[in-house]
Amino acid sequence: MTALSAGQIRFLSLLRREVSRFLKIKRQTIGAPLLETFLYISVFGAALGSRIDELHGFDYVVFVIPGLIMMAWAMNAFSNNSSSILQQKFQRAIDDQLSSPASPIELLLAFSFGGFLRGMMVAVLTFSAASVLVGVPVEEPLVLLPALFFVGFFFAQLGVLVGVRAEQFDDVSFYQTFVLQPLIFLGGVFYSASLLPEPFQTLTYFDPVYYMIGLVRYGFLGYSETSVAASLAALTVVAVGIFLVNLRLFSSGYKLRA
Repeated sequence: MTALSAGQIRFLSLLRREVSRFLKIKRQTIGAPLLETFLYISVFGAALGSRIDELHGFDYVVFVIPGLIMMAWAMNAFSNNSSSILQQKFQRAIDDQLSSPASPIELLLAFSFGGFLRGMMVAVLTFSAASVLVGVPVEEPLVLLPALFFVGFFFAQLGVLVGVRAEQFDDVSFYQTFVLQPLIFLGGVFYSASLLPEPFQTLTYFDPVYYMIGLVRYGFLGYSETSVAASLAALTVVAVGIFLVNLRLFSSGYKLRA
């Protein structure tokens, strides 16, 4: 067995701390998102599903589940990282980490994958629960896996960026409530943009989350209203771009050092 390098040991130690942090509050990090998903499926499946019946050849509740899975991954990755970094800024624990032997990229990756893993855990549990309740196909796994990876990575990086820039918890709450949630809900989680009247259909095309939901929906159902290749390429470029911005912030200690 190959021995781990010092850098790998530091990264895994930092990552374990992040994972342990959210596993200590399972009811908040896992129980609450699962309850939300169950309510969404129950309410929208029973109330709207009985009226809408089908969208583009799929049962309505099956049509919305990919968006719910993406939303669970996105919201949990974002909220975990933004709150974790801000909390450690308040406690000044981040000072010790910045002055430790851990490099900026090791710190950034540990924070990033802490939220990423939390989002993935909730998304997998959401998929499992939805499969038991209604059944969810997976038509294009070769598109679904990279799409979910880069969606999770993007929102994990976004959470890091907001956590670094935030000065109080109200700042995080503002981004989550007034920016992130509207973009997700107006991105086509519960409806098809092709059914909207103008100008709302055109406005939806300016919502970046619309293309992420389209990617994930194509992975599950094999249906998309957007170009899959272009959406995946753009998502990859943006996710990597935010990662590089965050790496620069960690390297300079911007709003991290006292």
